[in-house]
Amino acid sequence: MSTRLSTRASTPASGPARTRANVPGPRSTARAAAARIDARTPAHRDRAVDGLRALALLAVPTGHWLLGGFTLDSDGALHNASPLSTFGALAPASWVLQLLGIFFLVGGYASVLSLRRHTGGTGAWLKGRIARLGRPVLGVTAVWALAAPVLYAAGVPLATLRTGATLVIQPLWFVGVYVAVTALTPYCVRAAHRLGGWAAAPLLGSVAVVDFLRYGPFADSVPGWVALVNILPGWLFAYQLGVSWGEGRIGRRGAWLLLAGGGALFATLLLLFHYPASMVGVPGEARTNSHPPSLLVLALASAQSGAAILLRDRLARLLARPLLWAPVVVINLCAMTILCWHQTAMLAAAVPGSFVGGLAGLTTAPDGLGWIVARLAWMPVFAVLLVGIARYARRFEQPWTRATVVRRTVAGVLSAGFAVFALGLA
Repeated sequence: MSTRLSTRASTPASGPARTRANVPGPRSTARAAAARIDARTPAHRDRAVDGLRALALLAVPTGHWLLGGFTLDSDGALHNASPLSTFGALAPASWVLQLLGIFFLVGGYASVLSLRRHTGGTGAWLKGRIARLGRPVLGVTAVWALAAPVLYAAGVPLATLRTGATLVIQPLWFVGVYVAVTALTPYCVRAAHRLGGWAAAPLLGSVAVVDFLRYGPFADSVPGWVALVNILPGWLFAYQLGVSWGEGRIGRRGAWLLLAGGGALFATLLLLFHYPASMVGVPGEARTNSHPPSLLVLALASAQSGAAILLRDRLARLLARPLLWAPVVVINLCAMTILCWHQTAMLAAAVPGSFVGGLAGLTTAPDGLGWIVARLAWMPVFAVLLVGIARYARRFEQPWTRATVVRRTVAGVLSAGFAVFALGLA
């Protein structure tokens, strides 16, 4: 009798206990997923380089979300407003968030390895690279071209749509420049073979000459278009360093030289030649470092590149851990989606918020410390919205195997129309 009762009592207690034990928790599920990603990673994959790319990539939305403020006019329309106009002391934050030098460094390194592994001609290799970059750009601009009239019909002010279009197209300049420097990869390889890490020195000199012309004693007689000369050599500088690194022509000694030399040049330009402290444009300021890049951008890229090369082995050991490696893989797989759609994620919160009124940190002017605290609270919201958008937008990164010529043509026309609208040409 007692035995029978104890058996019955233990059965319902032990059954659920075993069930709960067999159900994997969030931590074990994450570990299992990370282990699968780690197992599928090819042995030749350079984890440190992928980690650097992921870090540079995440800095783009982080910087734009932190420094992309809005104000509301009397009609309830959104307009851009930078907190840097009010908080000049935030400028050093842009030194950390401006990691495009790292992005181009890693791009040059990865391009060398990719070109080396490619079995076809250089033209076919370049065509494939351009297609991978171009598909997501066409996707986001075509979607916005279709969405803008719908939003306008739903009551979104035209001024808000222009503000949003400007923000969406703003980071896409990077793609055009990246395509240009990628096309120069074979020439960068030859330069690396001849000059090693010093192959980037003429590019630095070119930017220095242009900066002297536009900021020196003859600045008043120099036409404004001269500054545009800096666009290609300014961004090719870090890419060339990456190519030389990929060709094994920059070691620890060269990395220390890049770090120390870049840091010294950065301090000299900032303290003695009074370059603007912010690495991004500040509304109302006569001079800007980023568009086109000034010598200060190259000095920062040099120091960042030296640090990245020196930390490579340590980063590789760190990313040998599956739980740290898995998010790096996910970020790299969604690289262009993050770049193209992160501004849309912020607008997905700000545009509805504009109908509510002044929401601290979102639609109110960035004019106090309270705004900074509130904007930090909005950051997770932007991130969640980006993840939701990426679930659908990620398909634009895949080859358009089912897209007919007509569909591709329509996407191109829509994209061009949106660019015209965003640039204020219509």
